[in-house]
Amino acid sequence: MSAAQSLAQGRRWKAWEIAILVALPLSWFAAGEQHSLLANEIAIFALFAVSLDLILGYAGIVSLGHAAFFGTGAYAAALFAKHVNPDPLVGLAVGIGVTTLLGAASSILVMRGSDLARLMITLGVAALLYELANKLDFTGGADGLQGVVMGSLLGRFEFDLYGRVALAYSLIVLVIGLLIARGIVQSPFGWSLQAIRDNRLRASAIGLNVDARLGVIYTISAAMAGAAGALMAQTTGFASLDGLDFHRSADTMLMVVIGGAGWLWGGLFGAIAFKLLHDVLSAWTPQYWTFWLGLFLVILVMVGRDRFFKPWLWFKK
Repeated sequence: MSAAQSLAQGRRWKAWEIAILVALPLSWFAAGEQHSLLANEIAIFALFAVSLDLILGYAGIVSLGHAAFFGTGAYAAALFAKHVNPDPLVGLAVGIGVTTLLGAASSILVMRGSDLARLMITLGVAALLYELANKLDFTGGADGLQGVVMGSLLGRFEFDLYGRVALAYSLIVLVIGLLIARGIVQSPFGWSLQAIRDNRLRASAIGLNVDARLGVIYTISAAMAGAAGALMAQTTGFASLDGLDFHRSADTMLMVVIGGAGWLWGGLFGAIAFKLLHDVLSAWTPQYWTFWLGLFLVILVMVGRDRFFKPWLWFKK
């Protein structure tokens, strides 16, 4: 099979992919008022996990500071809503724009060096932004940015207490993000990223501009993470240091590991599995839920994801 045929086959929509995209909007009806808030969190973190998978699973950029973009997007959207304009869509665009600039600036730092250097750089950027948010007055410091009141969505739909409008909003943005991510990974650009991930020196030897491609995908990933952060701030009315904390990056990394790095839909399924496990385990054993989550992850790694999730491996075909 030629490269052109493989690319065309990858672009072709599979029935289960269409089913997933249809199921996402339908989940709004299934969630109901009781589970809308949890479903909204899952949608937001699914978008965040997909953004991390673009650089980790497809480009091979290991990051432990991806929360830098999530938290920055949250603060940008919250500050804009509080001091400039409460319109959610405009605030979302501002959050994406700010994190796009941040991603483009910080991408210069991750283009070169080893994986260990990238780990330390991404972690350092997130720690720097965390400390800035903690010290600056207009961010609210350790108390967070409170009292963020959002306007109605499209001038018609008010954010309600049960999170029904928030869930619909997050699901729409998630679907758009998935469509963009799929278009990227199934394009020649996406294939070149996988070539760089597998063998950077060989990719450079055949004429690929490695640094430029890594910079572009890192910037796109930052923009998607910023969108997720903006959604979190807008749907909760609150932005805090929690969005920039290390545990936020670690949790998202676990979502990608559970779902499968280098598989577009892995971020979505990983976020669903992680948040449901978190919700169920913390309700069952509030003091020791992290132990059971850790045990699950150990078993997953020891047994292997392919054997652990064997009943639905046909999704990847």
